[in-house]
Amino acid sequence: MARNFEAALADAATAVQSFLAAEIHTPLNVTLGEAMRYAVVGGKGLRGFLAMESARLHGVPALQAVMPAAAIECLHAYSLVHDDLPCMDDDDLRRGQPTVHKKWDEATAVLAGDALHAKAFELLARADFSEKTQVALLWSLARAAGGQGMVGGQAADIAAESAADPLDLDGIMALQKGKTGELITWSCLVGPIIADASLTPLRTYGDALGLAFQITDDILDVEGDAATVGKAVSKDEAAGKATFVSLLGLDGAKRRAAELVESAQDALSPYGKDADTLRAAAQFVLHRKK
Repeated sequence: MARNFEAALADAATAVQSFLAAEIHTPLNVTLGEAMRYAVVGGKGLRGFLAMESARLHGVPALQAVMPAAAIECLHAYSLVHDDLPCMDDDDLRRGQPTVHKKWDEATAVLAGDALHAKAFELLARADFSEKTQVALLWSLARAAGGQGMVGGQAADIAAESAADPLDLDGIMALQKGKTGELITWSCLVGPIIADASLTPLRTYGDALGLAFQITDDILDVEGDAATVGKAVSKDEAAGKATFVSLLGLDGAKRRAAELVESAQDALSPYGKDADTLRAAAQFVLHRKK
């Protein structure tokens, strides 16, 4: 049976945060542990929720699902810590708080991100799954996070800033599929991977959701305010970056995001009403304010 989305999102965030608060400890350096815990606190917890909800949809108990959910939140937090560094996006604010390198220093931020990256794979390797399932989860997350996915997308984004010609729409879509979309899609695939079920419906859902998420990010960069969004806004336009808004226009970007959300919801038809919580998650992505 589907659950209320807001309650499910809050419950997943609480479960993941409680798990990580007990799990992250760094006996060799107390500051490192403090920075790691700081980096994973706050935010929507959407990726962890998607992992836990896709698991629930496939009959996987929450106690089993929390470790993959915590793993993806660790990996996502690492990406944000590094993305905020002066050598990349150079941001001072994240989730309404000073970024890690501002609260501590750049070396601490780099090391906290490195440790969170490693923690994600440690958690998957320790999870109570069959060897086949563990390999599938580890391999797919490594691919989603690496040069063919998130890191590759981030590298393409940095390169685009100094390119002679701005990216076209196909280029932006490919870049953002890697930078933002792959980790969202992986989160959606946790359930079917564990249950050894078909990946197709939730892969289609995750791909559409990830792209809609990024388009909404671009819209918030234009329409949002830093106090609500929790990070700097209007940076893309100031940097002259090609975005979905610059290429499609504000109204066109909003229409495209709505079309993607509709496609994501349609992909859930094999699950019937049991997937209503994920349908509500898609609407949340479309209408979010931060």
